[in-house]
Amino acid sequence: MTIRVLIADDQELVRTGFQMILDAQPDMDVVAAVADGADAVAEARRLRPDVCLLDIRMPKLDGLEVTRALAGPGVENPMRVVIVTTFDLDEYVYGALRAGATGFLLKDSGPTLLIEAIRAAATGDALVSPSVTVRLLQHLAQPKRGAAQPDEALTERELDVVRLVARGRTNQEVAAELFVSLSTVKTHLGSIQAKLGARNRVEIAAWAWESGVVS
Repeated sequence: MTIRVLIADDQELVRTGFQMILDAQPDMDVVAAVADGADAVAEARRLRPDVCLLDIRMPKLDGLEVTRALAGPGVENPMRVVIVTTFDLDEYVYGALRAGATGFLLKDSGPTLLIEAIRAAATGDALVSPSVTVRLLQHLAQPKRGAAQPDEALTERELDVVRLVARGRTNQEVAAELFVSLSTVKTHLGSIQAKLGARNRVEIAAWAWESGVVS
């Protein structure tokens, strides 16, 4: 399957560099490369790419506004968004993930991590730069009083899955650690998302840390 990617970045050099990296992959095809947030929203809605690769700071609409428009709460058929930025600021990380992004990378993460993040997003997984992940988990490791509880209680096995997801395990790693099939893990994740009202595994992980399920 070819992963169709939209790139949005106001720097032509960055757009060109990303496009060269992605077009060189046998399973990827850049369907659009735009310079501002308004064009990103318009082209994404027109082309329905598998993954949208967005910068944070762009003219007209910034990356967070674009993410909310394409993947935020209430969006019908939300798209998969990966934020790639030079700005390693916590407010951007939290804002992007809360807006619906399934990945957050720094531009100096390198081509390998960029490709991995796009492939992860295309399959419904999430990837966050390792340097960002540590701080993100430290921030979320402080349980919030009154953290939202699911309408329907999670089973013990679902909680096992949640704990592993919160520690950054992939579906394959979860399956191996719990001695279950990959399809079983995906079934559990679907049930967990429905019970938590979570749109992706990043929100599952955030809920786990905030509610004290992991510490």
